[in-house]
Amino acid sequence: MISFTQKGDFSKLTRFLEKVKEAVRLGDLDKYGRAGVAALASATPVDSGQTANSWFYEITNNNGSARIAFYNSNIQNGVPIAVILQYGHGTRNGGWVQGRDYINPAIRPIFDQIANNAWKGVTKL
Repeated sequence: MISFTQKGDFSKLTRFLEKVKEAVRLGDLDKYGRAGVAALASATPVDSGQTANSWFYEITNNNGSARIAFYNSNIQNGVPIAVILQYGHGTRNGGWVQGRDYINPAIRPIFDQIANNAWKGVTKL
């Protein structure tokens, strides 16, 4: 038989987690949002430049959880151009245009920065 007992409360853990939650502030997310848009714009394949110039981000904060999301507003005939550049698309005559993975390599360093800075903030506590 295995049994566990616990004395006390989780107040120290709760305080620690509250501090962790503050580690990446919304102002920091705004900085990362601008950097992400710049990275995506510079990595986007350019024909007219419209897709590259159509990147934007939104930060949402719900129930103590912050989220940053990147979007592209260049939509032609209901088709999100950034997506078909990324994944490829069919042509009118039955051909296929191969996609090019430009989004993931562009945005990965930004996500890594967010994670690294959050970790630094947590380990300073």
